[in-house]
Amino acid sequence: MKANKIMFNWLLLLCLILLWGTSFLFTAVAVETIDPLSIVFYRVLIGAIVLTAYLYFRRKSLPRDIKSWLIFLLFGFVGNLLPFFLIAWGQQTITSGLAGMIMAIMPLITMLLAHYFIQGESLSVFKILGFLLGITGVGILLGPIFRGSMLEMLSAIAVLTAACSYAVNTILVRRLPRFDPVVAGAGLLIAASLALLIPWLLLTRPVTDAVSSTSLASIIWLGIGPTGIATIILFVVIERAGPTFLSTINYLIPVVAFFTGVIFLNESLSWMSLLALVIIMIGISLTRLGVDHNARV
Repeated sequence: MKANKIMFNWLLLLCLILLWGTSFLFTAVAVETIDPLSIVFYRVLIGAIVLTAYLYFRRKSLPRDIKSWLIFLLFGFVGNLLPFFLIAWGQQTITSGLAGMIMAIMPLITMLLAHYFIQGESLSVFKILGFLLGITGVGILLGPIFRGSMLEMLSAIAVLTAACSYAVNTILVRRLPRFDPVVAGAGLLIAASLALLIPWLLLTRPVTDAVSSTSLASIIWLGIGPTGIATIILFVVIERAGPTFLSTINYLIPVVAFFTGVIFLNESLSWMSLLALVIIMIGISLTRLGVDHNARV
């Protein structure tokens, strides 16, 4: 029975890795004919519908006080609207694999911020070495980009900023009042959808024949899969196995993003990119060794 439980936990984790790892692939397809703002709006709207349906299936209810919705709005902006837009905008120029690998810096930035803002999360030798390795890998990755066009450089910086936004959101989640995870997931996506509605209506044009069916299908899937279903799986994994088990995804999501771009979009496979990916993964691994070492001591 215990072996079946462990196997099911790993199956859920694999689904989460695939959903989030392939989101860069589907974003790359979506931005071919749809503007980034529309991609973000439809993604959070569809995700909100999925999470709200799951919320009522679990017989839970949304809060009615203003304070809770202001917190949801903050989470929705920092953890969804801003990074979703920056990634989609950046992927108009850089490849999905490159975007996915840049995002690997997120857990390293989170670790650095946690040292200053979360009690008991101090830096160790392993964490510092891991961070330095991770930054080195990102530097190798971005070197050719910064020698290229200005637009490529800005796109890479946008994705890097998205990674920092996710890291800040992780710290906020631990610092601000806690909510039921299902309620918070639905609430922040609803708040994000409402906040983006007016800018989306004012700044974008209606969907036309110029929008391809593959781009449209990609947006729908981004909302259902990597946003809605993935959030539900995230809650289930944390409930069943805990956040430490969940941290395994940090090693694999950039790998999935990189190789799905190579396989399905014919993106280039260079030894420099592979070297950067390996160095970043070793860096993340070292930060986890630091945690395990401190736990044993």
